[in-house]
Amino acid sequence: MPLKLHNTLSRKLEVFTPINDDKVMLYTCGPTVYDHPHVGNWASFIYWDTLVRTLIASGYRVERVMNITDVGHLTSDADEGEDKLEKGARREGKTAWDVAEFYAEAFINGMEILGLLPPEHLVRATDFIPQQLDLVRELKEKGFTYQTTDGIYFDTAKFPTYADFAHLDLAAQKAGARVEANDEKRQAWDFALWKFTEPGTVRDMQWETPADLLDLPPREGEPIMGFPGWHLECSAMAMSILGPTIDIHTGGIDHIPVHHTNEIAQSEAASGARFANYWLHNNHLKIEGGKISKSLGNGYTLQHLADKGLSPMDFRLFVLQGQYTNEGNFTFENIEAAKNRLSNWRNYALLRHQIHDHGTHTPDAGDIPAPSAAASGALREALQNNLNTPEALRVIDETFATLDNKRLNAIDRQNLVDFLETIDELLGLQIMTSTPDIDDDAKRIILERRRARDNKDWKTSDELRDELAALGILVRDTTYDTIWSRS
Repeated sequence: MPLKLHNTLSRKLEVFTPINDDKVMLYTCGPTVYDHPHVGNWASFIYWDTLVRTLIASGYRVERVMNITDVGHLTSDADEGEDKLEKGARREGKTAWDVAEFYAEAFINGMEILGLLPPEHLVRATDFIPQQLDLVRELKEKGFTYQTTDGIYFDTAKFPTYADFAHLDLAAQKAGARVEANDEKRQAWDFALWKFTEPGTVRDMQWETPADLLDLPPREGEPIMGFPGWHLECSAMAMSILGPTIDIHTGGIDHIPVHHTNEIAQSEAASGARFANYWLHNNHLKIEGGKISKSLGNGYTLQHLADKGLSPMDFRLFVLQGQYTNEGNFTFENIEAAKNRLSNWRNYALLRHQIHDHGTHTPDAGDIPAPSAAASGALREALQNNLNTPEALRVIDETFATLDNKRLNAIDRQNLVDFLETIDELLGLQIMTSTPDIDDDAKRIILERRRARDNKDWKTSDELRDELAALGILVRDTTYDTIWSRS
């Protein structure tokens, strides 16, 4: 089955065809590191991790760039307000550099505990200042820029297809409706490539503006300091590392009308080529049906979840219960349901440690071993259909259900192991590593208990059950087997 993805560029489901037969060049919009990411941020990264895993399982090599925005992201998504890093620095009484370093490390740690595959290039905006300035220079040479008192702007009137990607109705748009008003802009939706530091102020993060980027050079000894616009970094990083045209660009739907529209304009104006062939956008994750807001105190972090006894894998499975194109709704009731689902799956995974103990039994004639060898293929096909994670989880539920009421000798151990490995490969739920075998002493107790039951020694059987329970091991008796799980 070919991989199909919903392309925002065409608003259609398309068969994915990369530029190179065996390699995919992918760019993911990363975090702005001024605070801890909340569950809505992490949901996006879990979806794109699933995309990477699906691409790899489809036979592609993936080269991915993810940015860490440590400068230039203003409090509005346009060109007004305070830089989020400077705001974070003021809030915490630190420098913007210290804030960026602390939260960048926190993000990387969060990626690790969520089991997200690391991108080949995890790069910081502050490390790509020369490349960003080069991009501004190229745009200026091609006539796409103009200067105001507060920065260098992209002239969207020079890029006729500016409104196409987001289907913007620019004629009906008033200054300040989509972006903040600025009387010096030629069009209200023109955007800053490079912002000047306000006169009389000193920023933690600022760089000298090269004279050749300015309409009029500064007076000698009076350099004009500045910093990049938020949109600029993504284009500079993607094109300098991956080339002028990439296969896939990912991000949230809130990026479509401003950030990604501006990325396309500046990238394609500079290169003369299409910036990305496929654009994938995840929908919002709401909290109790509403927006995530600091004022509401519902910007839950991974630590908040841990404090409530919820693991990173519980949250990961919760996110995967919804398809990336659909709006999600976070409630603690919903994530508890995901936790229970994952616990149930782990109990099925533990069966692989118990099958060999019953290898002397002979299945009845016509008894079909479970799970089916086709189960792993069905799981892959679900994800190849536009990353349909809800369908993938349904396949898992139905496959595990075939093990219910089965004698252990009727379970095909290799098929089960293959299926578990496929789940971990595609969904990153770490089921195999989270379900180790019990030790030999616990196995000895289970065998002793089985003998006690065979001898109808119920008192000893109950005592041994309690001994196992104290070790965190639960036992369930069937007609043919004693099956253990973890409490």
